[in-house]
Amino acid sequence: MSLDDARTFKPDPTRQEGEARLAAFIPGMGRRYANGRNFDRGPGRHGDVSQLSPYLRRRLVLESEAVAAALGTHGPEASEKFVQEVVWRGYFKGWLERRPQVWTAFRDGLARDLDAMERDRRLRRAVEAAEAGATGIECFDAWAAELVETGYLHNHARMWFASIWIFTLELPWRLGADFFYRHLLDGDPASNTLGWRWVAGLHTRGRPYHAQAWNIAKFTERRFEPRDADLAEVVGGLEAEEPEGLPPVQPLRAPRPPDPAAPSVLLITEEDCRPEDFDPGRHDIRGAARLSASHLRSPRPVSEAVAAFEAGALEDAARRSGLETEPMRAGVPSDLARWAVRAGATQILTPYVPEGPLRDWLAEAGPALGEAGVTLCEWRRDWDALIWPHATAGFFKVKKKIPDILQDAGLS
Repeated sequence: MSLDDARTFKPDPTRQEGEARLAAFIPGMGRRYANGRNFDRGPGRHGDVSQLSPYLRRRLVLESEAVAAALGTHGPEASEKFVQEVVWRGYFKGWLERRPQVWTAFRDGLARDLDAMERDRRLRRAVEAAEAGATGIECFDAWAAELVETGYLHNHARMWFASIWIFTLELPWRLGADFFYRHLLDGDPASNTLGWRWVAGLHTRGRPYHAQAWNIAKFTERRFEPRDADLAEVVGGLEAEEPEGLPPVQPLRAPRPPDPAAPSVLLITEEDCRPEDFDPGRHDIRGAARLSASHLRSPRPVSEAVAAFEAGALEDAARRSGLETEPMRAGVPSDLARWAVRAGATQILTPYVPEGPLRDWLAEAGPALGEAGVTLCEWRRDWDALIWPHATAGFFKVKKKIPDILQDAGLS
């Protein structure tokens, strides 16, 4: 499929579609995935990877379901790589939960970078050229176009792209991360921010990812054959930006459990579009809302495709909830309290909202909720509770715990 063909590809943002895609990829979760997952075969040809990430990101498909399918069909040895990659998503989320200062630093640093871009015409033109796929580096420009047109990039292409952005084009890494976050259908604050930090040598300190010509040629099956001279020789990362090193690990935030007897409203967000898993019918539900928040991803315009996928996922979740829901936009934070009070509720029920722009918005809503006597209560999934306590350093620590995690999750 060409890029022109891929432009018409619009994945249906529903649980039913996610589960159908999961079922279709089950045969490929074993050796095929292990052998082919690093190959970027181009738009519309990413058959060796599941492309389930937009569904996993919103929990239309659960990580535990994907892992159970892989283990049940292929066994632990053949499905090892697939299982590890699914667990990696939880690791990144948990790592950011344990170091929320990193998200705050990214958010504040991005604001500074955007201000600098407004003042510096040369920087602004360089960023615009990179985002438009007009750098003259064939592979990079093709990936920029694929991202904007389809809302997706193969994971290996994301690494190459970020490396070229940072080390060859010498552009601020946070502006690149923002470009991804505004366009990726699977855009996730933890995976996106920490993925870019990893390439820059900030996550695994002093070990940046080097995009090399031979590697790009091999794993794109020579669709692209850049010259060594086209790409920077990466000899060091950006750790000098953070001379103090990584911030200390924080205790996991403990969500407030709901009171089944209290009058409640249900808040559905794209952080978890399966509220039915938590049986909200056990509570005294007085109202429900689907909260659109994808515009919070960036001060710059967010892709229409991202907003449309979020809206569709929220509508699908609302239908499955069996409740009459009203649309709400994350605007003035105090509106959240007014909505709950208007419905006669003293608590808001929602699946757990991890670090990221929506968590920031809810924190801003906190004072108004307190004044109104409304409590925000969250359900946290067992899958997260099993992985996050181990996400304090590199992935290897979590990787060693995978057998225990699977056993505790009832999947081994």
